[in-house]
Amino acid sequence: MSVPTSQKQWLVKGKENDFDGLVYQDGPIPKVGENEVLVKLNGASLNYRDLIIPKGMYPFPLDLPVVACSDGAGVVLEVGSKVTKWKKGDRVTTLFNQGHQYGPIDIAASKTGLGGVLDGTLRQYGVFSETGLVSSPKNLSDIEAATLTCAGLTSWNALYGLKALRPGETVLVQGTGGVSLFALQFAKAAGARVIATTSSAAKAAKLKELGADHIINYVEDKNWGETARGLTNGAGVDHIIEVGGEGTLTQSLKAIKFEGIISIIGFLGGAKPKDNILEVLSGVCTIRGVYVGPRSLMEEMCAAVEVNDIHPVVDETVFSLANARDAYEYMWAKKHFGKVGIKIE
Repeated sequence: MSVPTSQKQWLVKGKENDFDGLVYQDGPIPKVGENEVLVKLNGASLNYRDLIIPKGMYPFPLDLPVVACSDGAGVVLEVGSKVTKWKKGDRVTTLFNQGHQYGPIDIAASKTGLGGVLDGTLRQYGVFSETGLVSSPKNLSDIEAATLTCAGLTSWNALYGLKALRPGETVLVQGTGGVSLFALQFAKAAGARVIATTSSAAKAAKLKELGADHIINYVEDKNWGETARGLTNGAGVDHIIEVGGEGTLTQSLKAIKFEGIISIIGFLGGAKPKDNILEVLSGVCTIRGVYVGPRSLMEEMCAAVEVNDIHPVVDETVFSLANARDAYEYMWAKKHFGKVGIKIE
């Protein structure tokens, strides 16, 4: 495939004008440095993060204007003269924080996020460091593989980054967002039991299809934390994927086991906790913030996805690159189930 000189891309111009800060335009195709790789991007997916960047609500570093989105997958077209990891034709998926290679994240690595500080994936072609990519699982399409970059790796880090999930343990997932659904799939593949919370019978049926062992409707059962604990013979839950923040942390603290881990992924219900942080002492638990994860963990996750033939849950409505703004609106309106995919021609 010959590489053109320009491409279509979505730029986040600013954070004052909501989604009007997203601009679809022609842009240059970057030149490949000696340690870099040119990728023809074929698939991307959206995260809540992508929506709140143009809304001015994102708490991590930004360097605007920037090409939007972190999640991308495609095929290597060119490699730099010193690249050893990749060759033309390899299928690859982007690493969220390009500088986070292994171990705990540090401040420098936190400033290498695609679609925030570095140009992201809502474009036809991208140049990335050879260490900023991983091999796409062979069982996945490019749109499916793209969903692993942020939501998939965040979920894997929650379950394996600090204290590895073990067979027979119990995981509680909240809702049907991307991270929660990945955690459900990863936990079932590991031989764990899963308790899922949701607000609707339709979503409950889909959670059951994905393998959830118990489903609690949090609208009908306000004290779902105690209910979840009851499902473990009173011992409590080993891992909780906490996405609600202010709206759910009280119940998570009621559900968690001694020495269990509450991984805080998001704050959909608000960011002003009603709970005293000292409750982690009486609960003898760990509350941990998770900021995606390193390349080493992503490679482990991709291997697990391939060997277990796990397919990410992608919403049935897939958008084109030209219509990516509509994908933002669709996700913000909560019309999606699972990940919102974008096909890049």
